Amino acid sequence: MRIATIICALFFALVMLAVSTPTPAQVSVGISVGFAPPELPVYEQPICPGDGYIWTPGYWAWDSDADDYYWVPGTWVLAPQVGFLWTPAWWGWGGSAFIFHEGYWGPQVGFYGGINYGFGYFGRGFEGGRWDHDHFFYNRSVSNVNVTVIHNVYNTTVVNRTDVRVSYNGGNGGINERPTREEESYDRERHVAPVAEQTRHVEAARGNPQFRATANHGKPPVAATPRPGAFNDHGAVAAKEGSYKAEASRPAPHAGAAGGRTETNARTETNAGGHTAIHPNELPTAERHAPPTTGNAKVDQKYQQQQDKLDKQQAQERQKLQAQQEKEHQQFAKQNDEARKAQVEQKHQQQTQQMVQRHTQQQQNLQQKQQPHAAPAPKERH
Repeated sequence: MRIATIICALFFALVMLAVSTPTPAQVSVGISVGFAPPELPVYEQPICPGDGYIWTPGYWAWDSDADDYYWVPGTWVLAPQVGFLWTPAWWGWGGSAFIFHEGYWGPQVGFYGGINYGFGYFGRGFEGGRWDHDHFFYNRSVSNVNVTVIHNVYNTTVVNRTDVRVSYNGGNGGINERPTREEESYDRERHVAPVAEQTRHVEAARGNPQFRATANHGKPPVAATPRPGAFNDHGAVAAKEGSYKAEASRPAPHAGAAGGRTETNARTETNAGGHTAIHPNELPTAERHAPPTTGNAKVDQKYQQQQDKLDKQQAQERQKLQAQQEKEHQQFAKQNDEARKAQVEQKHQQQTQQMVQRHTQQQQNLQQKQQPHAAPAPKERH
């Protein structure tokens, strides 16, 4: 009876948490799509609404229900804690599809594909402002702030190319950038997933048909907002320029990576019931990846061994994280603190989704490393 009571209480706390705070996975962590997102639209930055707000640039997200990209307007968001900066979301070519990498909060700005989002996010780091102790100082040369309201400002001129509007890394026509060692180390630091306001902002954009690329042709009616979800605010701005030819972007039926048909491929890491996976054992069975066939038996064997090693490593990591989370469950099952238990569940969900994203990145890196090279021509016999 006591165990049943604890379980019911925990379930109630989780339900309340889900109602009050949308989960980060609603931003579609672990999505891959068979054709490229539209170019980034041109728009002006709304004025910063107040001290402590950080600019988060707009980007194209994917709606699997509509089979379409949709625009998530850029917006100002209060930093979840002092010293944290935003690393934007980005799309990268994974060898057979474009893979989505979710944005996150952290003490450093990590790699975001080399994408030039503007307003301080010019492909590397962030030039729009900096933390000085417990105050955020805005660079007026790239951030739109009202100095009569916000006094912690400075001016540093930044050279920015405005003619590059490519929204993805790698592939045909994509940005050709790779993370530095520092950026890779930043990606391994402690992160905070998008806050509740950002999640609601994304879901509101997803639910608006006018934000879909096929409806606005790459020129969204609301390109940026002063606050999350404020699509009808007088400070919201429309895109000045933008273009998208949906049919031209989709692959031809015969253009598969291995000579077969390429389908639009979008997946979200959810469990069988369609709910966001909280623990590793709730994830779908790990997909078996086939390495490329080169025609060279030794090379093919080497690639297969590399793939098997990665699959084994990721399976072990799943098991380790599951065991760690179960141990924490046992510890908190003895405590009568439902709010804390709910926080732990939210942390577990973030850990699980971050693991999924990490595994996706590892698979992408391996696929890029194993890209088939042209086989040397056979020597002619004389």
